[in-house]
Amino acid sequence: MTKWVLKGLRTGIRSTRYPTAPETAEGVSPGRPATTPIADREAAARLAALCPTGALSLAGDRVAVAQARCVHCFRCARDDHDEPARIHWEAGYEWASEAEHIDAARRRLGRAFGRSLHIRFLDAGACGACMSEARHLNNPYYNIHRLGFFMTPSPRAADILLVAGPLTDAMRLPLRKTYEAMPTPKRVVAIGACALSGGVFGPSFASAGGVGELVPIDVVVPGCPPPPLAILHGLLVAVERKPPATAARAGED
Repeated sequence: MTKWVLKGLRTGIRSTRYPTAPETAEGVSPGRPATTPIADREAAARLAALCPTGALSLAGDRVAVAQARCVHCFRCARDDHDEPARIHWEAGYEWASEAEHIDAARRRLGRAFGRSLHIRFLDAGACGACMSEARHLNNPYYNIHRLGFFMTPSPRAADILLVAGPLTDAMRLPLRKTYEAMPTPKRVVAIGACALSGGVFGPSFASAGGVGELVPIDVVVPGCPPPPLAILHGLLVAVERKPPATAARAGED
């Protein structure tokens, strides 16, 4: 035991310094595509057509990106096709934005929840990628406990509902019951392209076009999957400890 204590004192704290300081370590985020000016309209149209989910569209002399639909396939950024046009790929991880909804003040958590927040995670039919990224938040490097965030298995003790997946038919009732069991005030943070727009799975005969079809979403975190720091940014936005990024709703830049 003494050896472990001494080793800890010599090593020091290895958790990320975010959000008090930017995270600069390599590999913490895959980045994401950004709206890119492309003068050649025909080349821009061919580039937009490469997207399997329709996340790219022409907007004047630009190729616009609907972040809620992007599944990070990298087709628009790779150089293994004949098109000279490429989408700009930007670094970063502060992707979360506030969703449009009615009566925002009513569900505002307030300062009392800023450093004592309980989170219920719900899989609404996800492939597993978003769940894997969210699971890292409890690991020593991200260590959300240091920020006063705690995971809870009970919706009756939860302040935030963290949801991933396109909302399959089998998960409609569990999602609705979980949301209704949460005390107010409460907020919903949807993570990943599937939860925002249905991703590659929906809308279809088996799944919806995102969890917003059943429960009101307060904060959206795009990505496929979003890295842990992007999810953490979403939680900080939910408690107003970080400003939101630009809109990431389906069909928008």
